[in-house]
Amino acid sequence: MASRDDLATHLGSNFTSVDAERLSGLGRHYKGKVRDLFFKDDEIIMITTDRLSAFDVVLTSVPCKGAILNAIAVHAFKQTEDICENHLIDAPHPNVLRVRKADPLPIEIIVRRHVTGSLWRDIEADRHGVYEVDIPADIKKDQRLDELIITPSTKAEVGLHDEPISRRVILETGLVTEEVLDHAYDIAIKLFLRGEALAAKNGLILVDTKYEMGLINGRLVVIDEIHTADSSRYWIAAEFEKRFAAGESQAMLDKENIRQWLIGVGYMGDGPIPHIPEEVRLDLAEVYTTLHEKLLGYPFVAPQGDVGVTVYEALEA
Repeated sequence: MASRDDLATHLGSNFTSVDAERLSGLGRHYKGKVRDLFFKDDEIIMITTDRLSAFDVVLTSVPCKGAILNAIAVHAFKQTEDICENHLIDAPHPNVLRVRKADPLPIEIIVRRHVTGSLWRDIEADRHGVYEVDIPADIKKDQRLDELIITPSTKAEVGLHDEPISRRVILETGLVTEEVLDHAYDIAIKLFLRGEALAAKNGLILVDTKYEMGLINGRLVVIDEIHTADSSRYWIAAEFEKRFAAGESQAMLDKENIRQWLIGVGYMGDGPIPHIPEEVRLDLAEVYTTLHEKLLGYPFVAPQGDVGVTVYEALEA
């Protein structure tokens, strides 16, 4: 696995942006929170940078994060393509995916096995009624749910916050038709169960995850990324019961680590962005590399040289 020293060499030269003008031949450019997208007629070139977002705000960067996310996403797409087709065509570079263009659904489908994260914060603040899902009144933080629940959200533009929404409101406002929504929910549950089983084989708990889907010629396909450290929460299975019984935080292998650090310094997406020390960024990079090794079965090797240079070389070839 990439050592902390290997990761540290990328602190000063993180791949955080692309020269959109230089790559203008790839298509129309759109800059998202983490990815830079170039739209062609039927395809999208997705360049995954090392940018880090939390609470819907781009905060800083994490060494090698883009390549790790891409590797996990490609692996997960291949593990689940028998359940539902996805948009992946190929990966011409560790930080780049070439995908089919879809008409995205205007919602994110969040599947949850445990009550934690934003859902728990909403429960504590008595805001969870917006989801309109059944949650036991005596639920505890991090508790496992016998039945999976889905708590969808809207999809916000960069700089805005995703908002929780219920299935009823989605249908009443016409965001998605009932037929498509029912199909998307069914696929999301099947994808989660597959991801949960694969995680368990590797000593992990898939806590919750979000799925984005779209339509290609009327067919529902999975888009964006799945089962990564950015889109999912993972806990170390062997630690769960002991920590839950003691009321302690779980051993996490996902982006929730940085969310908790930010909450600890009083930041939840509004106001000035706090300074995030190099040690915290490296800690998160190590979390991502550990998850890569557990899910893919082999260690992540930090790239040599400037990632941006090799991205341009791959896309301009």
